[in-house]
Amino acid sequence: MAGIRTENKIYEVGIYCRLSKDDGTDNESASIATQKSILTDYVKRQGWHLAKTYVDDGYSGTNFQRPSFQNMIKDIENGLINCVITKDLSRLGRNYLDCGLYLEVFFPEHNVRYIAVNDGVDTLNKSAMDITPFRNILNEMYSADVSVKIKSAYRARFQQGKFMGTTAPYGYVKDPADHNHLLIDDKVAHVVREIFDLALAGNGIAKIRKHINKQHILRPAAYAVEQGATGYERYFEDNEENRYIWSENSVRGILRSPIYAGNLAGYKRIAANMKSKKRPSKLPEEWEVIPDTHEGIVTQEEFDTVQQLMTSRRREQNAGGFENIFLGVIKCADCGYAMRAASANRRKRPDIIDCVQYTCNNYGRYGNVMCTAHSIEARDLFNAVLADINRFADMAVNDEKAVRAIERRLTETDQSRAKSLEKEKKKLNKRLAELDRLFSSLYEDKVMERITERNFEMMSGKYQKEQLEIEARLKEVTETLNDSYEKSQGVRDFLSLIRNYQGLKELDATIINALIDKILVSEREKLADGTVRQEIKIYYKFIGFVGELHITPTKRWTALKPKNCTVCGVEYVPSSGISKYCPACAKRIQREKSNESKRRSRERNRRACIELSAKNDRLIWSSVPVELSVRAMKIRR
Repeated sequence: MAGIRTENKIYEVGIYCRLSKDDGTDNESASIATQKSILTDYVKRQGWHLAKTYVDDGYSGTNFQRPSFQNMIKDIENGLINCVITKDLSRLGRNYLDCGLYLEVFFPEHNVRYIAVNDGVDTLNKSAMDITPFRNILNEMYSADVSVKIKSAYRARFQQGKFMGTTAPYGYVKDPADHNHLLIDDKVAHVVREIFDLALAGNGIAKIRKHINKQHILRPAAYAVEQGATGYERYFEDNEENRYIWSENSVRGILRSPIYAGNLAGYKRIAANMKSKKRPSKLPEEWEVIPDTHEGIVTQEEFDTVQQLMTSRRREQNAGGFENIFLGVIKCADCGYAMRAASANRRKRPDIIDCVQYTCNNYGRYGNVMCTAHSIEARDLFNAVLADINRFADMAVNDEKAVRAIERRLTETDQSRAKSLEKEKKKLNKRLAELDRLFSSLYEDKVMERITERNFEMMSGKYQKEQLEIEARLKEVTETLNDSYEKSQGVRDFLSLIRNYQGLKELDATIINALIDKILVSEREKLADGTVRQEIKIYYKFIGFVGELHITPTKRWTALKPKNCTVCGVEYVPSSGISKYCPACAKRIQREKSNESKRRSRERNRRACIELSAKNDRLIWSSVPVELSVRAMKIRR
């Protein structure tokens, strides 16, 4: 190799040893001690000087960002060593592109000789170097094969519901009898439960974080350190108080993790290939989830509700302090956009709910080009939903006949269809059994040479096609029947749930999220008799839409309680919270005030005119003596 002289040259040698976790420790020839012994003896036999030994234990050959390897590169650049020796080429690395870069570019540029003892690779030997690129490719293929096998083994264990993490997630501990199984950690499980309860009550992540921080609870990383985990200490070295400061990401991670509902979640971040170190995050709906692998801290229904609330981008209160319990639930019936709570731009009312109305967010952003307002008073919506919940709760407790009527109405179509589907399912299964017998008979005829090969292929193809069609239809029928059974069970679950809310007086976000999936609000409709009507559709949990509600929208001035006029004492409905007079007295008083204002205005104008006239007169008289004195001076002269 050009630039390297071999005659009686004493090399400053750096021997490099590497062992990855994938290589294992059972094979003594691949151990670090064996590599050191082989390479040290080789250097002594050659009579060279051993400058330094570099060891990377537990690092993959596909990654060249190894600590000792990078130290060796720096020593080469500083001229401390001019010869690198490894046991074989794979110890240098298993990425054929990077290996080729070092062998063919970096080492020659720095006048460094490279030797792989067992493979017979020497950068001074031209013939040996011709085959080296192929060795690098084979080494990388080996790594790729090992990577595929390891990933397959991990996926198989994951599919079996085995937890493969190094440490258990916050709220859980590893089962001492089976480290791939999780048990609830009673010490901190109540914290996870409280976080979910706060979210179910409509609180956002920032508010939950503040609540947890006030309780001075160890954050998940600090708790992991307390349990013996390593790698987290750097977060608390500068400030011990950081151990008790939760981040919003910690709260969000708990609320988003299916682990807490008893499900194993994995493959959240996957590298494109074994060479790529980038692991882009996937959306939660793209995660792979294995259900019912361990005991959950919360129920699946509670977890699903929290996901829905987080997706809806909830805000606990608006700027005026109004608690929006319907946010994330109320939608526009026409465009499907969320409805926003906004001030109705009216005078002060005793209750803030009477100052708020909901309008379509699509309309609020883009005007009537995209949608219409769909305005509904917050008070009207609150009263309508409260009344409907109480109606169903009373029915579930006291009116068994009405309950049966609703159950029949919701499932009647499904039940009649289910009967026909059951008959069809029996026919399909019977035909599948007949086809199996026909296949058996057809094959027997072929073996006995009762039919030709051509006829066998034709008939078997026909039967196989029919079999595939029947199996596809059977799958569709089975899924439809399962949906029907789930709907029937859903009615019973809903009635069992809503019984707990009989006699409800107030609504909050927890109740709304427990009972309702969504509320659709239609545009106001003016009827022939001049009255205005608005339609509301409530979709309850388990059963969906039962029946629409028709309400008469409240006029703004009717939201206040009647009061007595301070002048005549007549009872009237005020138009604002500061009103004092009935309409008749208000009109009279307004007219009197207007007349009095006009009179005062005329009086001010009259006085201004008098003052201006007097001022002009004073100016005129003051100017006359001056003129006379000027004339007298002229005469004397």
